[in-house]
Formats: sequence, structure tokens, C-alpha cells
Amino acid sequence: MPSNRAPQPSGRRTGGGPVRHESGHPNSVARRPQRVAARARPAARVSSSRLWRMRQQATESFPRVLGALLCALALAAATPAASARAGEVPLTARLAQALAVPNVNHRRSAAVVVDLEAGRVIFARNPDVPLAPASTEKLALSFALLTTLGPVHRIQTHVVGRGGLQGGTWRGDLILKGHGDPTLSTGDLRALARRLRTLGIRRVTGSVLGDESFFDLRRTAPGWKSWYYNDQSAPLSALAVDHALHRGAVSSEPALAAASAFRRVLVEAGIAVTGPYGLGRAPAGADPLAAVSSPPLLQVLRLVNRESDNFTAELLLKHLGAVELGSGTTAAGAVVVTRALRDGGIPTAGVRFVDGSGLSLLDRLTADSLVAILVNAWRDPLLRGSFLSSLAVAGRNGTLERRLTHGPATGRVFAKTGTTSRSSALTGYVAGRYAFAVLQNGPPLSTWWSRTAQDRFVTVLARQ
Repeated sequence: MPSNRAPQPSGRRTGGGPVRHESGHPNSVARRPQRVAARARPAARVSSSRLWRMRQQATESFPRVLGALLCALALAAATPAASARAGEVPLTARLAQALAVPNVNHRRSAAVVVDLEAGRVIFARNPDVPLAPASTEKLALSFALLTTLGPVHRIQTHVVGRGGLQGGTWRGDLILKGHGDPTLSTGDLRALARRLRTLGIRRVTGSVLGDESFFDLRRTAPGWKSWYYNDQSAPLSALAVDHALHRGAVSSEPALAAASAFRRVLVEAGIAVTGPYGLGRAPAGADPLAAVSSPPLLQVLRLVNRESDNFTAELLLKHLGAVELGSGTTAAGAVVVTRALRDGGIPTAGVRFVDGSGLSLLDRLTADSLVAILVNAWRDPLLRGSFLSSLAVAGRNGTLERRLTHGPATGRVFAKTGTTSRSSALTGYVAGRYAFAVLQNGPPLSTWWSRTAQDRFVTVLARQ
């Protein structure tokens, strides 16, 4: 029913944009280990204006960025080895030594390296042991999204009318219907308002309603700790504007907040609205009066992998389930991901895919399965560029911006990080020559020592 009540904020105020469960940037190896808090510290949110700029630049920027990435890999692969080959300790021994750190349970750790050109495994430790993957779970999600929906897939948000236009007056309700676009912003709402004005609408006699029925109403995912709600991800909804931010706080009712924001934007655009805002459903089969689209999927995946944004990952998982199985639930999305992994020849023994972000305590992946995803993507010309462009680059951007800032790995490691209180991981490519995965679970688990081992591991590979 329509309502003029304000959407209730969650109570935790924030600055705007996505949240990720990476526990901040690592300290440099030269610093002494520090105690790592049990909770990962949430990253700063991205502003709605940045989301809007990303949407505007999506199509134009990707070819340029991808070209730069491929050039960087080509140059990296051609860089001479930093150390002499003669008398060198065997590579497998140096990789094993890199992983030899204290305060990490080595029986609950795994690592695999594959030579991409030769197609052979050159290092393997506990390759088929199921472990909590943390955010490297997002690579499995990305693989399924790209192979199922394709890199240019976009998610639309519609304005649907219930009523009719008489002169400049829309007699009836306007319904904002979401389909799970995680990048939907206030700028998009303004674009929708402008399009309604081009139709001649100057007044609405009914209400402005938000429709989130494309997904279920569950705001979190199975296996999440209670404090992950809002701390690690905004409430999940098929209709959320600015990552569910409303009046400076995260709203516990994202669709209601979106309806409120859209009503305000309509009035600002010169469209008078007589009725209140509220929740409702668009008529089945109704043609939209106006629509906006997300950036292409390959662009949105930069938020998922480079920035490790949990909210974006979870909405994309539900969207995948809704599109493929007609059910906008986390469970349906997980079924599609598991099917895509099997269809792609990825080993799934011991794999348990429960959510999209890797926050779930029930998630399990193996080092073998992660590397198989990377190798599969590398060999497919339609996937390689999308995967590479979505990953963080050592010492350059994303969750690796402050790691590996000096030395042979800088700018040559393209990878996905993962950090929770019980798991630390790094998975990706080195210099276009190796695909690798390092998974470390506790207890015990020192995040500082885990990252030290991971950074030393990829540095050994980068020196080859």
C-alpha cells in the first residue's frame, strides 16, 4: 500500500557506495605483524556520482582499458628475469619457501600454479582440499555470469504506468520496477524523470511505487554472520538506489527508499506528484514508459573483483537465478553457478557454492577449481579480456593498490584477493605466464603473515 512514512534507516551511517569484506589494505612486509581484528574493516563506500560516471563511461572506456592491460601483460612477459638462472634453487622449492610463515595452519592451506603456455601444473600443495575461499568465491560467480549471460549483458530498471495519460496528466500510479541493477543511482532516476517529461507528463495523480518482486525479500544470504548485515553488505533487493543509501544512511527497506527518492526526483524535474510513495507491483506484461540500463556486465564485474564489493556480487547472483531459472533467490543463482562450473569442465569435487560474495561460512572451493576457472577463462578469447579487466593489479588499483608496490610483481600480478577472519586468499595471473591460487584457512590464521606469504609467492613467479 502507498505510504508517506520515511524508509527506516539501518542505524549505521556511512559515506556512500559499495562495501567489501576485504579487511583493508595490507601492511608492507617490512612492518612488524599486528593483531588482526576478528572483523574485517568495511571499505569506504563509493558515491552515487561515481556510480553515475561509471555508467556513462562504460562503453567508451573498456576497449582502451583492455588494450592497456594486454599491453602491460605483453611487456611483463617480456621482462628479463631478475635473478641469474645458473645455480638457482628450483622453482618449486622457492615457492614452498615463500609459503613457510608462522601463525598459518599449513594443513589448512593450499596452493596451485599452472604454466599457461605449457598447460602443466608446476606447483601443487593440497590442491583438492575444500577450503573457505573468502572473496575469491567471486571468481566462480564471474565465470558463471560471463559464460551464461555474456560480457555485454545489461540489467534494466523500468518505469511502468498503471493508468493513462490525459493531456499532461498521468491519471494513475507510476511504478519503479527493479531487476537487480547494483549500479542504479540517483543520476539514473533523474534520467528516467527526463524521459517521462519528454512523453509530456507534467503531473501524476496517483502514487509512486517501488517494485522489488524480481527477487525474494531475503536481505542477506545463507551462512552469514549476523553482523554482516549492513556491515559487509547493504540489504539485498531487486530495487536499490545508491547501494540502498537514503538520506545519508543505509535503508533497511531499499525499494521503499527508492520510491521515495524517485518521487522527489520527479518533483525536482517539474513533474508534480499528488499521491504518496510506497511499495507495489507493476502490472504483468505492461510496457515500460521509460527505462535505464546498467553498464555492460564486464564493467560491473570490476566492482565485484577489483573492489571486492559484496552487495554487487550478491545482487548479480540473484539476477542470474531470476534470468536463468525464473527464481530471484540466492539458492537459484548458486544452482546456475554450479552448473556453469561443471559445464566448463571445472572440478567441483568438494566445491560448495552458497552465496556470491564468499561471506557465507558454508562456502567451499579448492585451489584446483580456482586455477581451473582462470585457465579456462585465459584460453577463451571471449572471456580473457573480461576477466583480466575485472581484476586488481598489484601496486596499481583495487584491493591490491597498496600491496606489492615495489619489486618485480608490481603491475604484473592481476588477481582477486580474499580476506575474512578465518580465510585469506590470493588468486590470479602473473605476467600472462602463470595462473595461481593460494588459499589459507585457520585457525590459526594471521592475516599479516598470510598476505606476506602470498606476496612472496607471486614475487617468486614474477621473477621467472
